[in-house]
Amino acid sequence: MRASFAEVQGKRQDNGTGIPIFVVGSARSGTTLLYHMLLSSGRFAHFFGEPAVFDLLVPKFGDLSIARNAKRMMNSWIGSKIHQASGLDDKFIRAKVLNECRSNADFLRIVMNEVARRQGLQRWAVWGPDNLLCMGEIKSQMPEACFIHIIRDGHDVALSMDIERFIRPFPGQKHRSLLVAGLHWRWKVQAGRQQAGPLVSDYLEVHFEDLVSNPPRVLAEVSRFVSCDLDYARIRVGAVGAVKSTNSSFRSLDQSLAASPIHRWKRCLTQNQIAALELCIGDLLQSLRYELASPFDVTSDQQFRWMRAIYPVFFSSKHWLKQHTRAGRLASIARMRAN
Repeated sequence: MRASFAEVQGKRQDNGTGIPIFVVGSARSGTTLLYHMLLSSGRFAHFFGEPAVFDLLVPKFGDLSIARNAKRMMNSWIGSKIHQASGLDDKFIRAKVLNECRSNADFLRIVMNEVARRQGLQRWAVWGPDNLLCMGEIKSQMPEACFIHIIRDGHDVALSMDIERFIRPFPGQKHRSLLVAGLHWRWKVQAGRQQAGPLVSDYLEVHFEDLVSNPPRVLAEVSRFVSCDLDYARIRVGAVGAVKSTNSSFRSLDQSLAASPIHRWKRCLTQNQIAALELCIGDLLQSLRYELASPFDVTSDQQFRWMRAIYPVFFSSKHWLKQHTRAGRLASIARMRAN
């Protein structure tokens, strides 16, 4: 029998206030904004970076409970941008990790607990879009973890990702980059929601549009979920990062669009682009109750059926290779150096 939401909240409060929060979601969905709202509240340790433990460090170095893997990892991690963001002394954190790390989750727990302690706080949160695909693994090693999945209209995500050139289509398909970006959003959101099933009350979905249009109401819901008061007035006063200054893909292109993040697709995409995009992702848009320009019917245009079938397999295979093969680990080196 599943525990009620109130029962779960009571257990969290009884166990203290150090519950780790993972802000997850597709890229360009508002994960940074929500994360920076948590930091702006004054309740969570300030950490401006993406730890990328489960989606980068573990695939690259292997199980961190094995001493030689942890040692190799620390040799690369010390001096990285993420280590610099932590502000932790080299020798201190190296010794602490090598002495206490017994799992992949332990590394993150050790680092973030120390960051919070040095700021006089007990709570910490992390963000990272790819943690959405690792929720099951994280939960198995960190049973106390909770996840906030922020979901945004796939029209707007695809538009933003296409501008940033986040997702590359197959050779010869450059003209369909918008559709491929949309399919990546569809794949990632669906994959994350599938992993959410066993998480029960340790998983919360928040819609970006609700967060932007009515932050006090959404933050009240998040407050109950994380057992912590997130006062919007205080957040605005203590604004940091994306709360203080937008990180919109349009910030250097069009200030009016940057200031209005909802329904940009209506202003920026042609009717033909919208129709094609909805043929690719309309099923999930409809399921999530997002507006469609026309009723969704996947059988109405066969030219995109292969894309709906092939690209999710490609995305899943690429993720698996990164997690489980030497080639995938080598592909992570550049990102590790950048972080």
